[in-house]
Amino acid sequence: MNSRHEVSVAKIAELLDLKNYTTDIDLKARKIECSDINRPALQLTGYFEHFEQSRVQVIGNVEYTYIQQLSDEEKHHRYSELMKFDIPCVIFCRDLKPGDILMEEAMKQNVPVLGTDRPTSEFVAELIYCLGEQLAPCISVHGVLVDVYGEGVMITGESGIGKSEAALELIRRGHRLVTDDVVEIRKINDHTLIGTSPDITRHFIELRGIGIIDVKTLYGVECVKEKQQIDLVIKLEDWKKEAEYDRLGLEEEYTEYLGNKVVCHSLPIRPGRNLAVICETAAVNHRQKKMGYNAAQELYRRVQANLTKNSEE
Repeated sequence: MNSRHEVSVAKIAELLDLKNYTTDIDLKARKIECSDINRPALQLTGYFEHFEQSRVQVIGNVEYTYIQQLSDEEKHHRYSELMKFDIPCVIFCRDLKPGDILMEEAMKQNVPVLGTDRPTSEFVAELIYCLGEQLAPCISVHGVLVDVYGEGVMITGESGIGKSEAALELIRRGHRLVTDDVVEIRKINDHTLIGTSPDITRHFIELRGIGIIDVKTLYGVECVKEKQQIDLVIKLEDWKKEAEYDRLGLEEEYTEYLGNKVVCHSLPIRPGRNLAVICETAAVNHRQKKMGYNAAQELYRRVQANLTKNSEE
């Protein structure tokens, strides 16, 4: 397990397409450890009690117009007090330009200054989501993740059992690959797990006997996806004659990742079974259950109704 507790300012600047006003500062060396943000209106007035210096500082129109009313001497003092703290970076919204005085103090204290032309509220919401995703607890799991009809289906099982082959057939049937071999799972909240691919293996699939293939190049960009919520886990296992397998599906089985439960189906493998069609059916059936219809429960209801009817006759 590898939990990610920090992200570089450079990564956030890249993801959100931010302008860098302090090009001499190494953004990769500056780390963010908190997903919350702060708008330093009170700090610019001189109040630093309970100041969270680990947060990204976002300056919008309110803070900017207030500081513009101050004299140059007051600006030096307020910016100097703010920059003394070990803040990750300062971001200006609405295409507001940091003045020379702020830039001078930022360079002294080695604090990156970034900018965006987006409205403050819109940008803050996007920034919080982005930080929450990047700083979320993360584990790596051996498996394949595919977007099937909008449902994130993660296929797991022992090495060589046919996960990649099933994923390739799903891709040929019009579904989208997220990752093969290694799934990086991030816990966004108590109900959401997001799966992504390691950068080094993104869009690649390993097929035993053939080697590595590039799905994006062979089948097009419409067949790949960067990330996907994990909705369903299908565990492939060798068929055992003596084993008992669920044939009705009245009770859901679950597997747990980072404290979150995900519906899990154990699928026995035998020659002649079309894994891609079974995965498609499992995804559609899971989606139907989320919409309020359960075929197993409907069958059970019909059987009970028939038994009641026969007992009354």
